[in-house]
Amino acid sequence: MTSPTRWTVPEIGTKRLVGGVAVLAMLLRFPGMLWPIRPDEAGFTLVARAWHPQPDSLYGTYWVDRPPPLIALIKLSDWIGGPLFIRVIAALGCALLVVAAARTAYLVSGERAARWTAVATAAVTTNTMIDSVAAKGEILGIPIVVTSFWLALEALRVLDASPRKGMLLAGGAGLLGMLAIGLKQNMATGLAFGGVVLLTSAVRKEISWPAFGRLAGAALLGAAIPLGLTIGWCLATGVHLETLWYAVYGFRSHALDVISNEEAGAPLGRARQLAIIFVATGMAFVVAWFLINIKHAWRTHPAVTLAAVAVLVVDGTGVILGGSYWRPYLLGIVPTVVLCAALVVGAPGLRGRITRLLVALTAVSCLVSTVGWVAKSTSGAEPPTEIYTGQAIKRVSEPGDTIVVYGGRADIVFASGLSSPYEHLWSLPMRGNDPKLEELIGLLDSDKAPTWFVGWVDFDSWNGVGQPALEAMLAQHYERHGEACGDHPIWLHKGVDRDLPVPDCERPWRW
Repeated sequence: MTSPTRWTVPEIGTKRLVGGVAVLAMLLRFPGMLWPIRPDEAGFTLVARAWHPQPDSLYGTYWVDRPPPLIALIKLSDWIGGPLFIRVIAALGCALLVVAAARTAYLVSGERAARWTAVATAAVTTNTMIDSVAAKGEILGIPIVVTSFWLALEALRVLDASPRKGMLLAGGAGLLGMLAIGLKQNMATGLAFGGVVLLTSAVRKEISWPAFGRLAGAALLGAAIPLGLTIGWCLATGVHLETLWYAVYGFRSHALDVISNEEAGAPLGRARQLAIIFVATGMAFVVAWFLINIKHAWRTHPAVTLAAVAVLVVDGTGVILGGSYWRPYLLGIVPTVVLCAALVVGAPGLRGRITRLLVALTAVSCLVSTVGWVAKSTSGAEPPTEIYTGQAIKRVSEPGDTIVVYGGRADIVFASGLSSPYEHLWSLPMRGNDPKLEELIGLLDSDKAPTWFVGWVDFDSWNGVGQPALEAMLAQHYERHGEACGDHPIWLHKGVDRDLPVPDCERPWRW
């Protein structure tokens, strides 16, 4: 890779601007920290707290289709500062993301690209139309992905002057690329970027093939470290490797089959919303403008351009194959936006001015969405009814009580303070691993039956599989005992005497 900034460093003004934008990106995550725990955060925390690996169960008590490094990070964060401290880590990650994006853009196109790419990165990452509250694999993983971009380009930059330093940087890029996969298993873009940049540089004779071999070997060695540690942990704790594979990757194909065999109305509705947000945040315009100007990008930075296309394909495939199309999926496109902006925002003439206008639009979209979201939040217009339901059950529960929520609302379980004897805290794993509800129905008919059962989702949902047997078992062992918010039924095990849970469902949540 060649660049006019190959041996220079950013000016003080650029450093200050990037630093200020990084701090702003971090602060824009702060309002979300004032909201109660979200379903995925609650579920991950419950999995981490009850982590007890078994040969045929990656986490023991509960089941989740996520890699061990994510649950380990959640466990560490919870130990440091409680269940919501992971949002602090995500906010710090946003600051790192901006810095890494700016440095990546600087190595590609110089000072102007660094400044404008930092703005675009902060704007699309903190846009409240995507998700300004929950800290999950997407927001935790993208700073690591973009930092791997940075290290890969740095490795090429210093290669001639210091081959050993280049190898260390390449190793770091490989390590971070694999570590991102440990936080969200479809985040392979760090590895894709590094591999394509390195191979293209060798093919174009920007580096020698022996240098390619050394850097590729260092990158592979770095990538092997988190992978080896995960496999080593499985072997040390007795977890079968096929158990690890199924939880991380095997279940995903199973989940797609489950989704495809059910009514497509809800996923398609979310997909349309995702497409609208992709446009409204300005992300679509930045990516489209890059594709329109791809010939220019190729002439000036061929290796990075080809790598950006590879990243776009990998990121886009990850969103499409996600199946459910939740809004945080769009955070996985941020690394693509970083590269697209970096390649064209510093271009001279009209091309660069249009790119900078599009970046400004991302900033305006972020500002408008943030003002609207904060105004709505301060008015208390969105009661967290799941939290209120769980808290109401907690107030009338006694030691030893347990709970199961049909429909996979881990935030209700978390707010209740009770454990669940059913391993599935999410609906998709329940539908995939217990499709006929045989495990759940057997639990209700056993001595481990939960004290409380909340029907948060109608039993005729998801094609009504298992509905008659589930209703019959509830009629046999349970009795209606109040209602959750939204008129969802609450059942209490027969023979157990508890006060009626009464959630205050109309009370707005206020900061």
